Parts: sequence; C-alpha cells; structure tokens
Amino acid sequence: MMKLKLFGLLSMLLFTFTACSYKQKKQPKQGVDWSMVQQYYLNNLDSTLVLLANLDSIDRTSKHNVTVFKNIRTAFKKSEPYLSYLNPKSGHRVNGPALPVFRENSGKILPPVGLQTLEESIFLGETTSQEWKDNINFIKGTLEKVRKEMVYYQLDAKRFFLSTHQQLLRIVSFSMAGFDTPVSQWGVTEAKTSLQSLLFVYQKSIQTIIRSKDQNLDTTFVKSIHQAIQTIDYHKNIATFNKFDFIKNHLNPITRLWVTIRKKSDLWQPNGVYPFNLDAPTFFEENSWDVNHFASPKNQNATFNQIALGKKLFNDANISKTRDLSCVSCHNPKKGYADGLQFSLDNSGKPLTRNSPTLINSIFQKAFFWDGKSGNLNEQISNVFQNDKEFNSTVHQFSDQILVDTTYVNLFKKAYGKVPESNHDIVRAIASYVATLNGFSSKFDKNIRGEENTFTVSEKRGFNLFMGKALCATCHFIPLTNGTVPPFYSDTEKEAIGVPKTKNNQELDPDLGFYHMYQQEYHKTMFKTPTLRNIELTAPYMHNGVYNTLEEVLDFYNKGGGAGLGFHVPNQTLPFDNLDLSAQEIKDLIAFMKTLTDVQEEIVY
Repeated sequence: MMKLKLFGLLSMLLFTFTACSYKQKKQPKQGVDWSMVQQYYLNNLDSTLVLLANLDSIDRTSKHNVTVFKNIRTAFKKSEPYLSYLNPKSGHRVNGPALPVFRENSGKILPPVGLQTLEESIFLGETTSQEWKDNINFIKGTLEKVRKEMVYYQLDAKRFFLSTHQQLLRIVSFSMAGFDTPVSQWGVTEAKTSLQSLLFVYQKSIQTIIRSKDQNLDTTFVKSIHQAIQTIDYHKNIATFNKFDFIKNHLNPITRLWVTIRKKSDLWQPNGVYPFNLDAPTFFEENSWDVNHFASPKNQNATFNQIALGKKLFNDANISKTRDLSCVSCHNPKKGYADGLQFSLDNSGKPLTRNSPTLINSIFQKAFFWDGKSGNLNEQISNVFQNDKEFNSTVHQFSDQILVDTTYVNLFKKAYGKVPESNHDIVRAIASYVATLNGFSSKFDKNIRGEENTFTVSEKRGFNLFMGKALCATCHFIPLTNGTVPPFYSDTEKEAIGVPKTKNNQELDPDLGFYHMYQQEYHKTMFKTPTLRNIELTAPYMHNGVYNTLEEVLDFYNKGGGAGLGFHVPNQTLPFDNLDLSAQEIKDLIAFMKTLTDVQEEIVY
C-alpha cells in the first residue's frame, strides 16, 4: 500500500514538473510594441519637413534661419537612425559633405546638396537663389520618399538594434569630429541630441523587459546616458571639449551597456555580415570589425589552409614572370608592410611613379591603389599580376615555377582541393593572407578602451586636435582612421588635396590620380584617403612620397593644402584656409599619431 502511495506521489510530482517545463518551453518571448518608437522617428522626420518650409529664402543668412536650421538638425538627428538604416544612400546624401557626387553608371557629376550645403548657404552665404531653391527641393523630395519607406517597413527588433548601433557609431565617428556640421560646429551638441533620443526610444520599447531581467543594468544604462549629457552641458566651450575622455569615459561605457542590453533582451541575435561585430563591447576592440564585410565574396570565411598558402605565396618571387619580384618586395613587414621608398621599384629595378602604402588594416577599405581603381583586394592583386612593370603575368596563366616546390602541391590541395590551372587561386590565397594583417592594439586602442592609462597630456591634446581644429577625422574617420565612411563602410572617399611635386612646395604634382578612370575634370589629382594607423612606420608620405617627415605633412595641411600654397586646384576638397595650428599643436598631433603604431606580430602557419 505504501509503495502505491509513494508511486502516486512520484507520478504527481513528475507530472507537475513536466507540465511546468512544458509551459516554460511553450511560453512565448515577451513582446514589444514598437509602434511608439516608429512614430517617434516619423514625427521628427515630419518636423524636419515642416521646419524646412519655415526657412526664409530671401534673407538666407538671417538669425531666423540660423535658429530654424538648428531645429532642423535636431529633428533630423532624432529621425536619422531609422531613416538612414532604411535608405543609407538617401540618408548620407541628405546629411553628407557639401561636395559634388559622381555617378559611375551615368558619368554625371551632381552638384552639392543636403543639409551641409544648406549650412554653408545660411552661415557663409555662398549660394544663389536657384541653388538654394534646388537644394531645399532636393532635401524635401528625398525625405518625403524615405518617409514612405518608414511607414511601409514596420520597426522590429532587428531594425531597432541595428539602426541604434549604427547611430552610436555616428556619434563616435561623426559627431565627435564635427563631420555633420563643419561650419556651425554643433557636433558635440548633436551627440547630446542623439543620446537623448536613444534614451527615449529605449524607455518606450524595451526598458520594461530589461528591468524585469536585470534592474541594475537598466539603472546603470539610464544613469550613464544622463551623466554623458550632463558632461556636455557642463562644458560650455565646445572648442575645448575633451573628446578623448568623453569617448573613453562615456560613449564606450554606453556602447558596452547597449551590447549587453541587446543580448539580455533576447529579442534578436545578429545573423548576417555587418561591417562591425555587434558583440564587440566598443568600436575600438581587436575584434570590432568583420573582415567578411570588406572581403571579396570568394574570400569570405577564409580557412587556415588558405591563409597559410597565401602567406607562402606572398613571400615567393616565383609568382612574377622575372622571378625576382614578390609581394614582400614592396610590402616589407619590417617597414610596416610598406617599403620605405619614395617610389617603389619595378621588375627591372627602376622607380615607379607612386609610393607603396602599408598593407596593415588595408582590408578595411573599398578602394585600392592610390587612385582607388580597384574595388577589393582580389582586384588589386590581379592588377599587380597583369602590370607589365610588376609581376607581368595574367590571372589566366599559371607559373610552373610555383609547383617546382612540392610543398605547394599539398598546400593547394588542402586549401582548395586541387592544383590550380591559373593564377586565380594564387590571387585568392594572397588576398586571404593580406586580410589577416590587421592590428588594433596600439597605445591609442589600449587607452581608449581603458586597458591602460598611459596617454600623455600631449597625446590627449593631439587626439582632440585630430577630432577638432585640425579637421583630420573628417576624412580619416575613427576608429579605422581611413577614408571608408561609417557606419555602412560601403565606400572609401577620394580627396583632391593638391599634393606638390617636391617638398619645396613650388608646383603641383602632375599625377592626375582617379581622373584616369573616367576623364572627369572634377577627379583631377584625386587620391584615396589612406589609413593613418602605423603612420610612424610608413614614411615617406603621400602618393608620391614627397614628404619624409610628419612635420612636413602637417605643415602642408596647416597651410591649406595645394590651394593654400597657391596651386590651381579648383576641385580641392580641403578647406583653402590656414588651419592656424601652432608649433606646439603640431607636436601634439604628431604625438597622437605615433600612438597609432601597432606592431604586427608575425603569424606562424
């Protein structure tokens, strides 16, 4: 009898446990009503459109227009996360630099338009009535088009978290550098607007979920945003605002908390290829950037064996027709993967016409060669093979000399399952190896991440100059410090800066750069904006190696580039004016740039 009772009791307990477990498995995830956040974005876009209509088209530089424009920028910033997520091209065109845009498919040069062009019209008066009218119509038309998309596409967890992450990067890369508002210099103020907006959409969407799971996380996140906003409010003089400390002590902690919030919410897990690693705590980690986004599709998720093969080929002169030129000939690891020469040498030992750039972090761009003629690493390497002054081969042929080394036979089979019949696999393997030559553990990275506290006063001043007065970060976007544009990283900028022929600064260099691609006047003397990481190791500088020291480089920029030196550079994308940097400020800038040195450890395969 006792056995029956005990069996019955165990059966009941088992049923209860099973039922509870079943309920837990079947219980749906806590839902989120995204409608309030979506309406918030729409309302601010509508406010932007209404305010545009309130601008005075007659007295364009009036105080009234300055006030209205500031309100336009505030409303736009609040709608920007979702607006630009849904239509990146329109978002960037409306809020991008006041420069002409070239359309490769049509060959047309489109005039400058957007909010930055409007800013110049209001603050500098540099516009005609027709240009003003055309720009206002463009901004309105573009925003009205995107508004339809914002209504059609319902906000969900993926769109919410991804667009917010992109906006956090915009605060770091654009707002801190004043990229969005180069004339009014409202960048730091707009960082406050974006943070206030982030707090609002958080509170109207997922805060309840986070509170129920981790109340301390919610409290810390809200407090961190309030502290960041108070820090901005406290520093009335934005010109002296310490951006290094603000990023380190405020923006990075907020980003860390946001990543934790996304994970804790259990609403969406990243399942695609994005430029940045959404699980990285900040934008300054060693693993913050996803190589697969930047690589050719054939080179995504490269294997250990493919990379090992690529490294061996990188160092092998047999891949060139003359058998005396290899990749390492121009990209020496001991010289920062450059060659230290003003002009690299061809396969006969004669100087070419351009300087060899570093390969470290080179994967993180969408334009290769100084003139940006190749769109990815594979194309760049293929062009080296085909150049009669370099490897002088073709990707359709294969050097028998490679397979003389029997180790290659096994390496190719392990990497690609076969012995190659053309150079395509060689190109692919080399590109896979070069994509691993990355470094984000410089003194700067370690200090901005808070791993060490070794930044000197001069280095910190240099960073703040880099992000402000010296205008460096408006072309060399942090954290990558190259010209690949955040947050989508789909385009690498080219700039016309008027580089001289010699360091005497007496005449313009005759190299026309990107002009050779499309024969457009606007492209004359345009070159790709390179990374500044490891710049201490990669002298001489510029596409023609004209400057041997960073002091000479900064003197050139301080004088206003080529136009400032008196050269005829009508398409110059730098300000013509003297930057008015003092001797001490130049020393501080150089001190900071040297903190970007990241010794590349040799990877053993």
